[in-house]
Amino acid sequence: MSPTSLREPVVVIGNGMAAAKFCEELTALAPERFALTVIGAEPHLAYNRVLLSSLLAGEVAAADLTLQDEGWWAARGITLRLGCPAVAVDTEARQVRLADGTALSYGKLVLATGSSAIRLPVPGMERPGVMTFRDMADVEALLAAARPGLRAVVIGGGLLGLEAATGLAGAGAETAIIHLADRLMERQLDERAGELLRRAVEARGIAVHLDAATQAIEGDGRVEGLRLADGRVLPADLVVVACGVKPNVELARAAGIGCTRGIRVDDHLATDAPDVFALGECAEHRGQVYGLVEPAYEQARVLARRLAGAAAAYAGSVLATNLKVSGVHVFSAGDFLGAGGTQDMVLADPGLGLYRRLVLRTDGGETRLVGAVLFGDTTDGLFYLDLMRSGRDVGAARAALAFGRAYLAPDLSTQSLPEAA
Repeated sequence: MSPTSLREPVVVIGNGMAAAKFCEELTALAPERFALTVIGAEPHLAYNRVLLSSLLAGEVAAADLTLQDEGWWAARGITLRLGCPAVAVDTEARQVRLADGTALSYGKLVLATGSSAIRLPVPGMERPGVMTFRDMADVEALLAAARPGLRAVVIGGGLLGLEAATGLAGAGAETAIIHLADRLMERQLDERAGELLRRAVEARGIAVHLDAATQAIEGDGRVEGLRLADGRVLPADLVVVACGVKPNVELARAAGIGCTRGIRVDDHLATDAPDVFALGECAEHRGQVYGLVEPAYEQARVLARRLAGAAAAYAGSVLATNLKVSGVHVFSAGDFLGAGGTQDMVLADPGLGLYRRLVLRTDGGETRLVGAVLFGDTTDGLFYLDLMRSGRDVGAARAALAFGRAYLAPDLSTQSLPEAA
């Protein structure tokens, strides 16, 4: 009997960034204990989805997105089953059935099935020329369609929609964004930062329509236009739907595993089925489904430590967004809108296009940073995030807090950032 056959079989359904991080962490902690098999519906090695917009814009090549090459997976003894999705889970028999009829037995099962793009329930959504922006196949289809003079309309002014619009505009398409909310990226930015972002997006030649609802996709066969609820029709050769995602829970739900919006997990990332765990965009923890990479990585680290026998628990994540949108750096974290009982500290320079809002809460004589929005210069974003997570009293440094790390008292300005940052 080979040493590999003595290892406990761990099957991971999903081959995204969360699954790759989990495999990396687990094989580092317990390299000889488990035999991992990763099942991926896509035919590609795990890749960095954050860079899909850069791929669409022609800033990087497809190969640049790959997280780890084949040699890395092989060196860790991880079996990859790519391009062959899992179609059923039997928690009593402890088996996963694949689309090709293969049945894989598991000792532990990790569901990292991610999420999929939402398509609006409006007439014409099935027409040729209506696409989504979610994975490598979507980008390949958009690249095949994008050309100078193409009229493209993107539904959704959140992160994905802005990335799609920026990429299409970079390819020469005449691009417009329609967004249901009153500002772009309303989940990450306050009203003032959203307005600054709108101006930056429009400066790139992208039209922005806010408070706009899609009524129908029109055309004789293919897409020819998008009708808004107010009666306007925007000409379109291509419509990209990027107005949100939904957790992929169908496999878990069919297996009788508890699901609400996502697959319900406890602080150990365990579901209500024996030895079945979930992490990433498909997991729902304390009623929260996270759609960002960092919480997925935190969950992957916790689950790897748990399976390796160490004490670890996941208590949730302080949501933070730190990225570049349409050429502009933006950052937000925590309660950036300011709930009751908080105070705002604002620093703005319209001439330079810089904006900084910090949200403070004073309780029991101590003042803590509970939220932040940065626009234009996000150099101090991770420092502010560290202050939020640590819960440190920033009262003594309040006078200089808005000016950033370099201006603060030594006890704060020399504080080292965590490795995860």
